[in-house]
Amino acid sequence: MNIDMLLPLELLEPGEAAEVVEVTGKSSFVHRMAEMGLRPGCRLEMLQGGSPCLLQMDGVRLSLRIDAEHAVVVRPLGAHEPYGRGR
Repeated sequence: MNIDMLLPLELLEPGEAAEVVEVTGKSSFVHRMAEMGLRPGCRLEMLQGGSPCLLQMDGVRLSLRIDAEHAVVVRPLGAHEPYGRGR
């Protein structure tokens, strides 16, 4: 996979790591995601795809269901980039 490509979170395969580039949708959704740590710059790993998907961020697992009104855009990380803390 081209690591410069941006894609929706739900297209990550289990085991893939990525950096969040953008969280869009209703302000309440964007705010809630930020409260849980899912914001631009954070790194995560997809543990289980589907709806809801299961993510790992900073040692915390998060189950997330994203609908058509909301989006989390990510940049897949290369094998040499750990998914731990982002910027």
